[in-house]
Amino acid sequence: MKRIPFLDSHTGGEPTRLIAEGFPDLGRGTVAEQLTRLKTDFDTFRTQVLCEPRGNDVLVGALLVPPAAPTCQLGVIYFNNVGYLGMCGHGTIGLVASLSYQGKITPGTYRIETPVGVVEATLHPPSPLTPLPNSGEGNYPNRVSVRNVPAYRLLEHVAVKIDGRTVHGDVAWGGNWFFLCHDHGLEVSLKNLEQLTDFAWRVREAYTKMGLAAPDEHEIDHVELFASTSEADSQSFVLCPGKTYDRSPCGTGTSAKLACLMADGKLAEGQVWRQQSIVGSIFEGSVQVQEGDIIPTITGEAWVMTEGHLLIDERDPFANGIK
Repeated sequence: MKRIPFLDSHTGGEPTRLIAEGFPDLGRGTVAEQLTRLKTDFDTFRTQVLCEPRGNDVLVGALLVPPAAPTCQLGVIYFNNVGYLGMCGHGTIGLVASLSYQGKITPGTYRIETPVGVVEATLHPPSPLTPLPNSGEGNYPNRVSVRNVPAYRLLEHVAVKIDGRTVHGDVAWGGNWFFLCHDHGLEVSLKNLEQLTDFAWRVREAYTKMGLAAPDEHEIDHVELFASTSEADSQSFVLCPGKTYDRSPCGTGTSAKLACLMADGKLAEGQVWRQQSIVGSIFEGSVQVQEGDIIPTITGEAWVMTEGHLLIDERDPFANGIK
């Protein structure tokens, strides 16, 4: 019987499963090289941990690995039900809050090596105006700011034909690739999930058929549909690669959004932008410009939910997950 310790959290409603031990030996090297080894030689580990019957399509895994960069304290590989992610904003917030819950880190700033570059995560101390209630192990700092990799807009106002009409979107990078669409004409709300999911997926199929791709032929595998709201600066529906929607405002998606706003002259350096998810949770985002690069910072909160051990019985016909 194989046992894999895990700790689940959610960031704005989107879950992260932290795995810090019990995974295959990925050898030495950068986190990107360790990801390649995991993907090539040990992809079954991903499906064991995240796919049904032990997981579900919404879960994102955060595999804590040794960093190669000498300035980093942590390394992490993110993965989901269908593959691997370059970066994950909600996952980084969940990772840091989970380590805080476990008593492995205290408030401060930590450099984290990801497959697409180094990010900085700041675990904020509790505000003196809102002290943690009572005392005990559950009262852990959980508000985190993530200074992401540089974000940028690759393409502006790309036309995509769907349902006999044309919609438009920007292609932007925020740690993952996004197609950001405003003129979809749909209501962004939980009661409209089926229509939003179907529309976003067909938009992705349409621009893929057009041959639209990111550099190195990387697939643009996230779709964001935006709408206005009275509760924040913007509301979004984000369809992830596994055809499930992001419950959080999406950290890398918000980063991509900030890059587009900066390119359009609609956001000032240091200005706070509040992005609301379809379930109502909010990330606060802002940017700095450093040597011409747009550096987004995303702030949110994560909450631990479940801890225990995943049990992998070799006799189980679904030991490796339902794929």
